[in-house]
Amino acid sequence: MQRWDRIEAFVEVVRLGTFSAAARHLKVSTSHISRLVSQLENQLGVQLLYRTTRQIRLTDAGAIYVEHCRHLFDGLRDAEQAISELQANPRGLLKLTSATTFGERYIAPLVNDFQCLHPQLEVHMHFTNRPVEIIEEGYDIAIRMGVLKDSSLIARRLCERREYVVGSRAYFRQAPRPHTLSELGQHRCLMGSRPNWLFEVNGQRREVKLEGCWSGNSGPALLDAALKGLGLAQLPDYYVAPYLASGELVSVLEPFQHNDTAVWAVYPRHRHLSPKIRQLVDYLVANISATLPPYPPV
Repeated sequence: MQRWDRIEAFVEVVRLGTFSAAARHLKVSTSHISRLVSQLENQLGVQLLYRTTRQIRLTDAGAIYVEHCRHLFDGLRDAEQAISELQANPRGLLKLTSATTFGERYIAPLVNDFQCLHPQLEVHMHFTNRPVEIIEEGYDIAIRMGVLKDSSLIARRLCERREYVVGSRAYFRQAPRPHTLSELGQHRCLMGSRPNWLFEVNGQRREVKLEGCWSGNSGPALLDAALKGLGLAQLPDYYVAPYLASGELVSVLEPFQHNDTAVWAVYPRHRHLSPKIRQLVDYLVANISATLPPYPPV
């Protein structure tokens, strides 16, 4: 403890420029500060400061030592701030963006529940299927789907996400069920916003580019087209689960299903993560699984 007192006295003298200013800041006498710095110099066996009646100046050893010591005290302050923020209540404006359908069905109700617990928090939710530049557009959190690209952002997995190739029973009365990926070229394919369908072959991710007879950038519209027998569609589990359970849709190409995808909460990397972001992400992770439909049998 004596060593820390000596180091703190030295750092404050350098930061504030005089022994008296450091003494006022630390609420001790000037003579006590001078004594602590002298004890530190004796302990290290080097002179840290040149002292005159008008100013102090760092020696070469003092300049090196103060740079290392500053990091120690910065880290200590960071640790204290992190602990104090741990129990802080979320407050202020929180901006969140999410893919439209998943966000409306599963994210928005949980965010609303979270705001009920923290009414001092102001929430702005924006639902879009276009890629959002989180930092440039001023968002705190983005909910992203599928395989993430490498980035400087922090990502936490919320839940699994599986893709199913499905068709209606009416469609399969007119066309055989495909058993290989090469057979997809013989089928009417309904295309969403992605030009490729995602599969797994011998443990490797494979994207298959298809020419579709129908295309649209709306998941519900794509689902409706599949239910009405217009062709095959690849859709995530939260769209098709109830229709697979009821038998209105049939899943095909199960051996090639790619399961290494997920739903993620993504947010910028901050030195101090604010309570509103940390606690909301924790809340989503803890509660989202209970809101999702069960996985259909594969």
